[in-house]
Amino acid sequence: MVARTSARLGRHYLGHTAAMYIREVAMISLPALQKFRESLRGPSFCPGEDGYDNARKVPNAMINRRPAIIARCAGAADVIECVRFAREYDVLVTVRGGGHSLPGKCIHDDALMVDLSAMKGIRVDHARKTVRAQTGLTLGEFDRETQAFGLATTLGTVSTTGIAGLTLGAGWGHLHARFGLALDNVIGADVVTADGTLVTASAHENEDLFWGVRGSGGNLGVVTSIEYRLHEIGPVLGGAVFYPVTKAKDVLHFWRDYVATIPDELVVQAGAMTLPDVGRVFAVAACYSGPLSKGEEVLKPLRTFGQPTADIFDRIAYVQMQKIFDPFFPPGRYAYTKSNFFRSLTDDAIEAMACFAGTAPSPYIFAPFIEHWHGTATQVPSTDTAFPHRHYSFNLLLWSTWEDPAESERNIRWTRESWEAMKPFLAESSYGNYVSDEGDAVARAAYGPNYDRLLALKNKYDPTNLFRMNHNIKPTPRPAVSAV
Repeated sequence: MVARTSARLGRHYLGHTAAMYIREVAMISLPALQKFRESLRGPSFCPGEDGYDNARKVPNAMINRRPAIIARCAGAADVIECVRFAREYDVLVTVRGGGHSLPGKCIHDDALMVDLSAMKGIRVDHARKTVRAQTGLTLGEFDRETQAFGLATTLGTVSTTGIAGLTLGAGWGHLHARFGLALDNVIGADVVTADGTLVTASAHENEDLFWGVRGSGGNLGVVTSIEYRLHEIGPVLGGAVFYPVTKAKDVLHFWRDYVATIPDELVVQAGAMTLPDVGRVFAVAACYSGPLSKGEEVLKPLRTFGQPTADIFDRIAYVQMQKIFDPFFPPGRYAYTKSNFFRSLTDDAIEAMACFAGTAPSPYIFAPFIEHWHGTATQVPSTDTAFPHRHYSFNLLLWSTWEDPAESERNIRWTRESWEAMKPFLAESSYGNYVSDEGDAVARAAYGPNYDRLLALKNKYDPTNLFRMNHNIKPTPRPAVSAV
């Protein structure tokens, strides 16, 4: 355990010139701490040192926590050292890839943060159409390298997101209907397990772990690299049409009927938002990745419906499409989300959404927003990977962001009230990558019918729950051993 009492260590500890304030760790001597830090190839940071405050920043400004140690790993060997140190001294461990965990699971007070953000190695095998990528990469960095060969795979829709957490949680994106979710394109992964061993998980090696890491988040170990299957992707037809927010109900009725007819090459989402110099609108965004001449025909019903305020569809590079939402999600804003799948997008559900569309207290809120899930991603049997929610067509997302901390209570209250209005239409399930609130019920809903199988894997690979800063699967308590 990391104790709560602070200790001032002196101005020249380990050669640093800045004063260091770290939490004393029970049973850890200063020489042991020094030995651990010197064992790392990458840098490490403690409170009071240069670089510490920058290293602990995450995109969600609601998260302001102070780890005892931040280890910026240079490779898998550093991760192994971190895991072994944490086991030996019973230190709370968090793992950071891109840092986009909405509830801040990647960082915690008084913990050891295993920071993967410097691990950005990537190698594309053009002939095999595969790529091996380290888990400090962002989507934008990954896409840039694969698109140099005209290749891509399903990832998310904001380029600054880290590939690791997104993929291990599922990975909905612009190519999911053609090629499956991000985790459906995973061929293998290197994983540091709780005993400090680096293993490979694939369909032919540690098959049970391979099944489990694809959907269980970080419950079973620290994934240091992922091998993906790639697909040929050239320019796409991408963009959005925007309507006055007062037309939300009409647009949603049209959109529900429209998406029932679209091919797998088209991925669509819709929701209320605010455009600079325009104001509050209801948008329908889409990416068509098939033959562009056919795409014009496929998009025509969407682009000719009603009287849109603006139409920004165009033939663009795939990497440009992947960045289209970036301006709306800058780091440093406060963020709070709610998300669940619809049982069905009924007329009553549309009516409820239309009632609060455009009423958000912040101009930066995306809500209500709906992702349409279809095609290949929804045809995978629910037990083929640890992520089970394959049969729902619509995922509701209330993504609230704001800039002034004094507005936090107001924005969170609005999000929760809107959520309560939608709950009667939602399933008992969730896409874990969008969940803010935590608890056993949320974890069970995220893993659904695969929870018991994941529990067995947790008991095997992490019986002491070393990796618990996630949507946690708590291992079965071990029976106490009586003293003789």
